[in-house]
Amino acid sequence: MKKVVSILLAVAMVAALLTGCGGKGAAGGGGYKIAMITDYGDITDQSFNQTTYEACKAFAEANGIEFTYYKPAGDSTADRVAMVDTAVAEGYNVLVMPGYAFGGTLVEAAPNYPDVKFIALDVAEGDLLEAAVGKAGESYDYNPANWDLSKYFDMSNCYCAVYQEELSGYLAGYAAVKLGYTQLGFLGGMAVPAVVRYGYGFVQGCDAAAAELGTTVDVKYAYGNQFFGDADITAAMDTWYQGGTEVVFAAGGSIYTSACEAAVKTGGKVIGVDVDQAPIIDGAYGAGLTVTSAMKGLYPTCYNALTDICLKDGWANYGGKIATLGIVNGDDPSANYVQLPDSTQFADGKFTKDDYKALIKGMADGSIKVSNDISADPVTPNANVDYQGNIK
Repeated sequence: MKKVVSILLAVAMVAALLTGCGGKGAAGGGGYKIAMITDYGDITDQSFNQTTYEACKAFAEANGIEFTYYKPAGDSTADRVAMVDTAVAEGYNVLVMPGYAFGGTLVEAAPNYPDVKFIALDVAEGDLLEAAVGKAGESYDYNPANWDLSKYFDMSNCYCAVYQEELSGYLAGYAAVKLGYTQLGFLGGMAVPAVVRYGYGFVQGCDAAAAELGTTVDVKYAYGNQFFGDADITAAMDTWYQGGTEVVFAAGGSIYTSACEAAVKTGGKVIGVDVDQAPIIDGAYGAGLTVTSAMKGLYPTCYNALTDICLKDGWANYGGKIATLGIVNGDDPSANYVQLPDSTQFADGKFTKDDYKALIKGMADGSIKVSNDISADPVTPNANVDYQGNIK
């Protein structure tokens, strides 16, 4: 009998140790271990990877939870899936992944690890559908409305966060016009929904600010039809800037390089996208080039989700969902999932930090409305928009 009791006590002790693995934070975090996987880039990319890494690291350190990151060997779904396999084999059970490229990774890897929680940032239903429908051997027409994702993919151990790009685009356009720019441009990557929402929000913001100032502004609008800059797109931007365009909002991967290359020739300005791009743009092309950036709140997305999931046992509020995030706090702009950065070139008498806070408050209480309808060009009586289609 004493031997049986000793065995039971030993088993209980092992169970207790396993439940509390990871020390202080893991005891409060349900035994979770967090790993972040980069899309292929480095955690010093001053973009999605770095912001996600910093948020995960800060949360883990604050709560004593074990954390690491993995960088895939190559830029492919297979390479990213390999990192998922490695992370799970090494005991990590909350995996955070930034960027639309992880749509295929979720479809391939998540079903293999039903007990692992996957958090994917900026991965939309269309990204999942394209991968899942393709895996099923069917053709995909890029219209999510025509498909039922649940028929192809079980999201029960996945949480995806996407953003109201039209709101951050609006903020950037409004700020630019208030700061005195009257000749503006929007250079999108490809005309996919997220990029179009950025652009349509931008022209709505330009229009609203122009109306308040009692003036009109001009906006040139085009897509590069790719997510990187090249000589052809730079030539188009040269035409814009040399023709009087003062600032261009470049929204679409590294297509901003073409806008920057053209801007520096005339003393023009640019607006960044997704994260605060001032450090990387100004560092490469010259101080003061970046007026502001239309940001997605990757940091609060990570930190808040990890808090709820790891510390509050809140997976039931996340699992199986694709959440569209926007304004959640009318008093603290930094708490929202769409933002302008502190590096914004605020100016007294034009557009100040207090003006920005008032703008956020109006969005939060509904007095400022921004349409997310991309089925037709927005009505902008105070912004003369020249829609030029695809450059290439």
